[in-house]
Amino acid sequence: MKVREFFGKFASAYLLGHLLAMVVVLFLLGLGVKYGLEWYTRHDQAIPVPKLEGMLYAKARDIVIEKELNIIVSDSGYNKQLPANCVLVQNPAPGMLVKAGHTIYVTLNSPSSPSFPIPDIVDNSSYREAEAKLMALGFKLLPPQRTAGEKDWVYGILCRGRKVSAGEHISIEHPLTLIIGSGNYGEGEDDDDADYIEPEYQMMFGEADDFEEVSE
Repeated sequence: MKVREFFGKFASAYLLGHLLAMVVVLFLLGLGVKYGLEWYTRHDQAIPVPKLEGMLYAKARDIVIEKELNIIVSDSGYNKQLPANCVLVQNPAPGMLVKAGHTIYVTLNSPSSPSFPIPDIVDNSSYREAEAKLMALGFKLLPPQRTAGEKDWVYGILCRGRKVSAGEHISIEHPLTLIIGSGNYGEGEDDDDADYIEPEYQMMFGEADDFEEVSE
């Protein structure tokens, strides 16, 4: 077989037709992938997330639905300077581009200040440990009161002038006062008992005096 005849087979119309068909198929496949991905991801339908923070939930919901988005309340908080049921936080943030049908998660302002149970810290924690636990829950603390006992050991909790116990629900709007040890262990507490005389002995001495006076 001559070289010309060998290369002539590769240049035949049949082979060229197959090669051309493969090129067309690859070209069409590339176009399909490109436009298919654009349709699937909806790049041409990106929606900017509206600013909902500070807005009442009813109004925010109407705006979100109008933009073909979804809204879900994921949490609640409390800010006494804002009206109840207004949006405190949103996710995604305003201005981000999302697809139609995307969900926006919001945190709403509670109509009243939240309350939390008092943790078990009395006779169980130092002042720093109790302070950290209470402040992590959102409680405000007033300067502590001192009492006789181990230094900086928590012996009680006061709220609005009364003692509160573990598990009791208290509003975070009400500040707490911790009663902690001063490091003194009741110095002078026995002074009141030093001159104490039981009544029965006092009465006996009194009867003896009366008896002497009568005998004289």
